[in-house]
Amino acid sequence: MNEPSEKIVGLRIDVDTLRGTRIGVPALCEELRAVGITASFFFSVGPDNMGRNLWRLLRPAFLKKMLRSKAANLYGWDILLMGTAWPGPRIGKRCETQLRACAEAGHEIGFHAWDHHRWQAAIERLTRADMQRELQRGTTELTRLTGHPPLSSAAPGWRCNNDALEEKESLGFTYNSDCRGDHVFLPVVNQRILQTPQIPVTLPTYDEIIGSPGITPSTYNNHILSLIRPNALNVYTIHAEAEGIQCRALFRQLLESAEKQAVRFVPLSTFLTRFPNPPTGTIAPRVVPGREGWMACQADAI
Repeated sequence: MNEPSEKIVGLRIDVDTLRGTRIGVPALCEELRAVGITASFFFSVGPDNMGRNLWRLLRPAFLKKMLRSKAANLYGWDILLMGTAWPGPRIGKRCETQLRACAEAGHEIGFHAWDHHRWQAAIERLTRADMQRELQRGTTELTRLTGHPPLSSAAPGWRCNNDALEEKESLGFTYNSDCRGDHVFLPVVNQRILQTPQIPVTLPTYDEIIGSPGITPSTYNNHILSLIRPNALNVYTIHAEAEGIQCRALFRQLLESAEKQAVRFVPLSTFLTRFPNPPTGTIAPRVVPGREGWMACQADAI
């Protein structure tokens, strides 16, 4: 039985871009190695076209988020312009060394995307064949790079629907982390219970809440730690582009504060044994404060 005060947090690290893979991943591996922590890394391995998100500045909610989070300083102009005036570079091809080193360090390696921008921006227009092609190309490339099939997957921007869940079911993932929610569950799609558990993200990300009332770089870590629930599912997402570069010192301080408060970070697969025989559930699109557009959310989450 769990100890009453036990606080365990699944640490999910999303890697969206060339810069995040090349610079942020080695930095995060170094920080985690220093404190003896392993985490779950989710890699994008195809073309880096993230600069095409600039078209979303025409949407007031996205512009507000970019200004609030000071995105140009947080991510750097090379990320914000990547793939706009020229074809985006292949991340896996450019960053084989960083990907292999991360796997060799003992971290869980999961699949994030082939083309992160395309999936996040166009999922509502993708056909089942499009989804299958994106998933197959990405998982094949990640397998080539690390020597092992990816353990799991996580949809870019938490953009996932029932078609995507069904396409993923045949790929042999141990778990998926495609949505926001509060407990592990088996998705139900078209009255069929899928057998790949969902491990939802439960905590907000840096870019979602920084700059909100009372949330500054000096208060952010304490706020995140205050949201962690004992003996419950806690999953926290960081980004190699943020916490691995511009916010690296802030992340190091979070690790130090967590240790003092007896908060333990673990890979997401830890929750498969801690919460066996999960209930069923469904996902639905919802608007989450701090983000532009919809995200997949656990429909019966509290």
